[in-house]
Amino acid sequence: MEFFSGLGGIPSGFGPSAVTIGKFDGVHTGHRAVLDRLRAIAAERGIASAVVTFDRHPLSLLAPAFCPDPLVSNAQKRELLESSGVDATLMLEFDQALADLEPAEFVRRVLVDGLGARVVLAGSDFRFGRKGAGDVAMLRELGAAADFEVVLIDDVRTDADGSARRASSTWVREALEAGRVDEAAQVLGRLPTVRSVVIEGERRGRELGYPTANLDPERLEGFLPADGVYAAWATVDGVRHAAAVSIGNNPTFDGVPQHQAEAHLLDVDIDLYGRTIELAFVARLRGMVRFASLDELIAAIRADADQARRLLAESA
Repeated sequence: MEFFSGLGGIPSGFGPSAVTIGKFDGVHTGHRAVLDRLRAIAAERGIASAVVTFDRHPLSLLAPAFCPDPLVSNAQKRELLESSGVDATLMLEFDQALADLEPAEFVRRVLVDGLGARVVLAGSDFRFGRKGAGDVAMLRELGAAADFEVVLIDDVRTDADGSARRASSTWVREALEAGRVDEAAQVLGRLPTVRSVVIEGERRGRELGYPTANLDPERLEGFLPADGVYAAWATVDGVRHAAAVSIGNNPTFDGVPQHQAEAHLLDVDIDLYGRTIELAFVARLRGMVRFASLDELIAAIRADADQARRLLAESA
C-alpha cells in the first residue's frame, strides 16, 4: 500500500482512482465492508483504490470536550488499512486550514487534483467541507462537473449484542468501556488490541511469583478496556504467548496509577524491559478486587492464570 502523509506526498499523476473518505477509527467490520466494495469497484474499472482519512478526530479541533478517545493510533490505523488490501491511503492533518475549506475546494484539492477520483463512495449521512456544509447531493453535483461518479454505501449491521445494530466505532468504545471485549471483537472483526513499550514497575508481581510486564501509558497505542483481569494473547517480536492481563490500579496496594495495564505471560519467563508488547484481548475474567491479604491475592492470581490458560487453549 502506498501511504501519503498530506496532499504534498501524493506523487504527480497518481490515479485515476476510486476513493472513500472517513475517520476509520478502529477499521471495524463496517469499515471493512466499505473497503471491500471500494476494492471491487476499483478492480472492475482498472483503477486504484484509495482511502482518505485524518490524523485525528475532527472533534479534537472543532469540539474538544466532545471528542472520544481513539480506538487505534495512526500507526495502527495505517497497518489495518494496509491489511485491507487498498492500494493507497492519504492521511490528512485535520487542522484549521482543512476545517475551513469550502466543500467545492475540498473536492477540487483532495479528490480531483490530488487523487484523480473517478468514483467516490459515501454513506447517506456523509458531510464534508467547512461546517459540514457539503452533503451527498452536493457531492453528486460537484462530481458531475468534475467527471466522477458518487456511489452510495449502506450501513453494515451486526448482531454482536443481539440487536442488529449499525457497526460503529462508538459501539466498540462502549463495549470496551464495559469490559465486553468479546462483543468488541465481533464488531471489529478482530480482537481488540493495544501495544506499548514495557517499563519497570514496582516488581510486586515477581515477588508474588507472577512477574508482569508493565505497559508504558505514555506510549500506549489503542484503547484499554475497563478495569479488570483478562485473558489475552501477548505478542513480542512476532512470537505469541498466552497471558493474563490486569488493568486498573490494583486496589490491594496503595499508590498504583489508575487504569494501568500489566501482563503476566503464562509459562514463560522473558526479559521484556524496553521491548514492545502487543496485547490482544480474548475474554474478561473478573473485575478489579481489593483482597484482604497477600495469600488471597496470590490465590486469585493463580486462579486467573489457570482460567486464562484454559480459555486461550480453547481459542487457539
